[in-house]
Amino acid sequence: MYCVHRVFTLALLLAAFACTAAGSETVTFAAKDGLLLSADIYAPHDQAGTPFIVLFHQAGSSRGEYSGIAPWLNSLGYNCMAVDQRSGEVSQGVENETARRAAEAHRETGYLAALPDIRAALEYARKHYGKGPVIAWGSSYSAALVLQIAGVSPGQADGVLAFSPGEYFERAGKSATWIAESARHIRIPIFISSARGEADQWAAIYATIESGSKAKFVPATDGRHGSRALWAQYPDSGDYRAAVRTFLEQHFPAGG
Repeated sequence: MYCVHRVFTLALLLAAFACTAAGSETVTFAAKDGLLLSADIYAPHDQAGTPFIVLFHQAGSSRGEYSGIAPWLNSLGYNCMAVDQRSGEVSQGVENETARRAAEAHRETGYLAALPDIRAALEYARKHYGKGPVIAWGSSYSAALVLQIAGVSPGQADGVLAFSPGEYFERAGKSATWIAESARHIRIPIFISSARGEADQWAAIYATIESGSKAKFVPATDGRHGSRALWAQYPDSGDYRAAVRTFLEQHFPAGG
């Protein structure tokens, strides 16, 4: 029994190490203005044909927002990259290294300032990992920005998942319908979700999207803002995960 217990314990430790190692590779690359961005790569699958999901965090957050979500996406057969944008701070104990560099360089760190970071990350993913589809996944302000990019820059992403998007950029000088106006031109598969009480904030955006491959999910529960809705510690996270899985398997099947 002792030997069996030791073998079982060792197996668990090795499995835990494998999961940690899968997400432990941190890369850096530059945005157009030269600022270095940090990102964690979760890519255990063969790149040939495997969809690659680029994960962007919400305000005050970091790539750590996806430390539990990315391994789950890996388990479904997808490769991922979780990115630090210059507008953020910390999440789940992970410091936003891009935001720190931006502050040290006295760069602007508002929501809109992160737009070149998102573009650079999608370009980096396409160049280095995108042998299959490249999918943009945004949370709160970054959810709005990935929709904006999908509308005005066809080809940067092959699909979008947006959690709690909204018209967040009036203070930055954009119109009250900037995201909706951009989203009108989207022709790729789109998924939008949020907390239940936030659905009105993106209803107009969703309505303008003319893509025939759009889907939405509003939970029966209160739900949560941004990608945190999928954190496993929340009882209703399974509902969000099921909706995400259905969308991905329909439009971007792993291995397809």
